[in-house]
Amino acid sequence: MPGLYLHIPFCRQACTYCDFHFSTSKDRTVVLDTMELELIRRSKEVGDGRVSTIYFGGGTPSLLEPGRIAAFIQQAHDLFRVERDAEVTLEANPDDITAERLAAWKAGGITRISLGTQSFRDDRLKWMARAHDAQHALASIGLIAKAGFASWTIDLIYGLPEMTLAEWDEQLTIALDHGMPHLSAYCLTVEAKTALAHQVKKGSVHMPEDDAQSAQFDRLMERMDAAGLDHYEISNFGKTGHYSRHNTSYWEGVPYVGIGPSAHSFDGTTRRWNVANNAGYAKALQEGSTYWESETLSPAQRTNERLMTGLRTAKGVELARLEVDALRINSSAFQRHVSNGSMHVAEGRLVLSRAGRHFADRIASDLFVTDDDR
Repeated sequence: MPGLYLHIPFCRQACTYCDFHFSTSKDRTVVLDTMELELIRRSKEVGDGRVSTIYFGGGTPSLLEPGRIAAFIQQAHDLFRVERDAEVTLEANPDDITAERLAAWKAGGITRISLGTQSFRDDRLKWMARAHDAQHALASIGLIAKAGFASWTIDLIYGLPEMTLAEWDEQLTIALDHGMPHLSAYCLTVEAKTALAHQVKKGSVHMPEDDAQSAQFDRLMERMDAAGLDHYEISNFGKTGHYSRHNTSYWEGVPYVGIGPSAHSFDGTTRRWNVANNAGYAKALQEGSTYWESETLSPAQRTNERLMTGLRTAKGVELARLEVDALRINSSAFQRHVSNGSMHVAEGRLVLSRAGRHFADRIASDLFVTDDDR
């Protein structure tokens, strides 16, 4: 169990595009106390396991007092065998960043900050319903860079309505000028039941054409390559030594335990997900009743997951780990993607080309197998 994920389901306000589980309630004590209870119970279920990464996601974990974050980290050390050089990441928003809070997080055990910047333009941040402005974003990056963390990263979003290539270039230039060692850049997608989905449905927002988003992805790859940041996963770029170890474990199918409402866990064969309801989660745990659902994956499902996640990475998919021979079963699709230059096999791994990265999910789905395939 190398990974431990804690979902902090609270935000200051709802972002336009977000479909993660969160609440804007300021009454957080019951849920946080229940998460400590779940940590104890899960430690008994998985045993005295080794932990190499801890990740505070959400939601907005930086809303919590630093002492509460430190208490979770200490509890993890008390219950599991946390490695001495464990990567401990905290997702944070610029409006929560101060020199004092950064020092307290670092003293409490945080080694890596993931900053939800999203944009350096006030008009974009206002449209996204972010709680910070561009000045907050730039000031927080300056403070983080001086705080002495082992690593840090920022998030940016492209593919925004009416975003031009010049605007995206401007965003990347600002980020690079501030010397970040890692960048996560996500193309905006319309998720059901979000404010964005409502805006698109009623026609007040028009999403850009695929060609525009594709051009922005190309520019992203060009700029990061020129700056010396490795494109190690479709949406992630980092300098040597600054890759996200926690997220890499997801892509490589490594087991992990998720704590908190809506958090997922994986033990290598079974996926488990907690109820996405704060009150229901707390009540069930306190009463000792079931607060999760689970699914044992078949060999075909495990094969498809390895294809879906592995093809997103620069390392690709280790063919020897596929439990079903997807390339033989889908030989025509495989040959088509090889012949058009989208992917190739090298040293026993199936790897996407730069052109193929534009269609990673589509290529993976073309290679999916079913339980009836042999």
